[in-house]
This record gives sequence, structure tokens and C-alpha cells, in this order.
Amino acid sequence: MDLTAQVPIWLENRVRARRRLLWMSVLLVAVVGVSVFLGRYPQVGLISPTQVLEDPLAQRLILNLRLPRLLAAVLVGMSLAVAGLVLQMVFSNPLVEPGFLGVSQAAAFGAALAIVLFGGIAWRVQISAILFGMGGLALSYLLARRVRYGGWVLRLLLSGIAVSAFFAAGVGLIKYLADPLRQLPEITFWLLGGLWSVTWKPLLSALPLIIGGLLILFLMRWRLNLLGLEDEVAFSLGVAVWRERLLALFAAVMVTAASISIGGLIGWVGLIIPQLARRLSGADARDTLPTTLLLGGAFGVVCDDLARVVSAGEIPLGVLTSILGAVGFLVLMTRPTIRV
Repeated sequence: MDLTAQVPIWLENRVRARRRLLWMSVLLVAVVGVSVFLGRYPQVGLISPTQVLEDPLAQRLILNLRLPRLLAAVLVGMSLAVAGLVLQMVFSNPLVEPGFLGVSQAAAFGAALAIVLFGGIAWRVQISAILFGMGGLALSYLLARRVRYGGWVLRLLLSGIAVSAFFAAGVGLIKYLADPLRQLPEITFWLLGGLWSVTWKPLLSALPLIIGGLLILFLMRWRLNLLGLEDEVAFSLGVAVWRERLLALFAAVMVTAASISIGGLIGWVGLIIPQLARRLSGADARDTLPTTLLLGGAFGVVCDDLARVVSAGEIPLGVLTSILGAVGFLVLMTRPTIRV
């Protein structure tokens, strides 16, 4: 093998990857910048910095309405996309998303229960969604230990599907028992997903979980390539596969639960964005994870913009992501090669 010929190719690939990430970063910044001009109050984007400092109304519009919503859209998109990528690599299945482990439906059950018990107090709904989301993973883990056939990854996946069905039934029961005039509409709007009610308080309360989980996954991105291997192979390469796999799952579930607590059920992001990132950056998690992070943030902002400007009444964000996700899924099914 001619090593002198391989080194320039390796360097060229790294330079190309860095250039790609730079353009993705520019795309995200541009999307966020344009989003300031969109929505029901487009004049907000025309306010000068001097007016922001002097005009109390401009300060309230930008600082209390537009900025927390934009940041929430970026963080939710990033979190769900990266969580989907990590789960796809851990389970060696390109069609896995965060909802497969019971996290999404468990968080939805927790939020619906809090709305009924506490009257929809925002911070209680958020805490309940996070706790039940983490509990969904714990229940899936405990059930997987009781299953007597198949490998560990398959058992955990099947247990997650069962847990999702269980909590989905619980959500249906709560909706049936809820007050149809006060509680049921709030539960329905929350389940449809959306960022119309996001303020700084719920965003900042979920921020440590989101940033912490994303940081963990980003720092261990070079080891994610090994988690889908057989345990013996990964161990021979120096990876404590059980510890790394559980840490990756925990971080992915943590950011998913925190995101759901902010914006409700927002599906398909964790399925479609990793596929697009993989086609752009290849299968190496060192490149794919940052690409997924940036694409997820941009996708979240674009979908939230569409939710605000497509019609006079705001469209639920979860509805838009489901429509785009279904179209993307049909495209994926027509492509025979899906790299993991």
C-alpha cells in the first residue's frame, strides 16, 4: 500500500468535512437571522439596536417572545436529531427514533397527567414530562432484562415498543377522563407539539439537561462508531461497550425528554435528519454527529417558521414535522442503500 498516496486523501477528506461543517454553521446562523423577520410581528426584525435599548415594547417583543422561541426551536431540533442518530447507531437500525424506547409516550403521559392533576401549571408539566420520560427508559431496561430470547439490543427495542404502547393507552385514558372544556384542549394542543407558549423560564429549566446531554454525546462521538458492533469485537478494540452504550442511551433519552417537556410531541425529526446527515457526511460519527446537530437546529427553526407564517392561525409544530417526515420516509423507502 502506498502510504504517501493515502495521507493526502485523508487530509483532503478532513478538509472537506471541516468545510462542510462551516457551511452548515453558516446555514444555521442564516436561518436564525432570517427567522427574526418572520412571524406575526415582522416589524420586530426592523428594530435597530438603539431602539431595543430604549424602547420597552421592543425589548419585550424581542427578549421575551422571539428569542426564547428561536432558541427553543434550535435546541429541540438539535436534541431530537442527535438522539435519533445515536439510537440508530446503537441499535444498528437506520429506522429507529427516540419514540422507540418509550420515552416520547411516557413523557406525553407525564405531561397529560400533570395537566389533569395540577391544572396545567407550566413548570409542573415540564418536570412531570421529564421524569416520566426517563422512567420510560428505565421501564424498558427492566423489561428487557426479563426477556429470554434475542440479543440485548433487540430485547431493549422490543421492550421500548411495548412501553410506548402502554403509555399511549394511558394518554388515551387520561384524555377520556379529562374535563372536555378545560383540560382536554390543553392536553390535545400539547400532544400536537408547538413552541407558541415557550418563555425563558421553561427554556432555562430544561437547558442544563439539553446542553449536558448534547455535550456528552459530542465528546464520545468517536466511540459511537463502535457501539453497533458485537460486544466481543468492541471490547477487543478497547471499548467498555456496556458502559458506553448505557451512557449514550441515557444522554439521548435525557435530551429527548427535556425537548419534549418544552415543545410537546414533535415526531420524525430523529428519523429523517440523521439520514440526511449520513448522506452528506458518511457513516463516521465524528463527522455525522456535528452535521446532524447543525441540520437539526436549522430544521427546527424552519419548521417553526412555517408553523407561524403558513396560515393566519398557527399550525402545530408536530403536524408539520410529521408531514415533512412522512414525505422524507417515502423517499427513504425508495432508496435501497441506507448507510449506518
